[in-house]
Amino acid sequence: MNRADVALLHCDRYDTDAVHRALLRGFELLGGLNRFIRPDENVLLKPNILAGCPPERAVTTHPAVMEALMRILLESGVSLRYGDSSGITKPKTAARDSGLAAVAEHCGVSMGDFEHGVPTQLDGVGRNGGPRVAIARAVVEADAVFNLPKMKTHQLTRITGAVKNLFGCVPGLGKPALHASHPDAGSFGRVLAQLHRSIRPRIHILDGIAAMQGNGPRNGDPFPANVIVMSRDPVAVDAVFCRLIGLAPEFVPTCLAGWEECIGTYKSEEIRIVGETLGDLRCPDFKVVRTKVGDNALLNYYPSIRNLLLPRPVIDEQRCERCGACIKACPLPEKALRFNGRDSGAPPVYDYERCIRCYCCQEMCPHRAIQRKTPFLGKVLLGKGGES
Repeated sequence: MNRADVALLHCDRYDTDAVHRALLRGFELLGGLNRFIRPDENVLLKPNILAGCPPERAVTTHPAVMEALMRILLESGVSLRYGDSSGITKPKTAARDSGLAAVAEHCGVSMGDFEHGVPTQLDGVGRNGGPRVAIARAVVEADAVFNLPKMKTHQLTRITGAVKNLFGCVPGLGKPALHASHPDAGSFGRVLAQLHRSIRPRIHILDGIAAMQGNGPRNGDPFPANVIVMSRDPVAVDAVFCRLIGLAPEFVPTCLAGWEECIGTYKSEEIRIVGETLGDLRCPDFKVVRTKVGDNALLNYYPSIRNLLLPRPVIDEQRCERCGACIKACPLPEKALRFNGRDSGAPPVYDYERCIRCYCCQEMCPHRAIQRKTPFLGKVLLGKGGES
């Protein structure tokens, strides 16, 4: 595999001009903007618009990052659109509520079609390839995709960065279907890597000026990481993210699957960092589980044992607003949680034997009411591997 060049840039505020300067420097360090686009191309920006949360929550790609990149690309003469398929709300609603629609309108950039998909056979390593998936029409119609992930934790895959951000290229009900058919972190990571092989973004620009730590990707806490990370290689971007926060990249299923599917490398000897150095920007106090994500695929066949050992989503009754967003987010046809019809004031109840531990419920809860917890026996028998 060829060496991956990664631009590591210090940026400590969401001032559009400051971000603009940082991005220009990043492109220069990576060989110039003309290595990534031609003036006659249709370019799609794919930010993280998980939900319609205000920018200060650090849930979505910050509007200042997208606006600065739009300015650079529009000045180069390309035709530009943006978009994402958000969690449980319409794409336009999430873009509006997160502040991204306003900066796009200011720049004269419209949203692409992320509500309708084009059936696509994913490009996977091996004779059988990947599954058949609907990819958003806006992605399929673009000449080039620029991936703009957010630097956050994730309960299934430890982190969400460049590799996982393309999951939003699958519109509507396609996302829960993929979760249900690929329930363990390893197989889910491979599908995400195969999405990259099929879409082939030109560059990945990670917004880590304000990252999210703890109970991410929606309900964690903002953390001033003060970085932007740029590269052609999505795995290398995520590997640098991991090393900044003291997490071994090989413990992250999306990094490992990305390397196995040949979309990039997490190995330090194959990554050249340009710009700032890792040592100057490390975040040792960043809250993330720093143990390996276990291969629990076999335990899916033994739900009773799985329930005694593995982490699971747990609802905080004091925080729960009984809104039902967690039930709606569950990807299973027969939901793994439901309201108890006999007690209308109680929070939803889990059926842990059905729950596949995808944490979509935790991810989409708007009230920070769901946490990842490990049963006592799991902590005893699995040790640090069972940490919540």
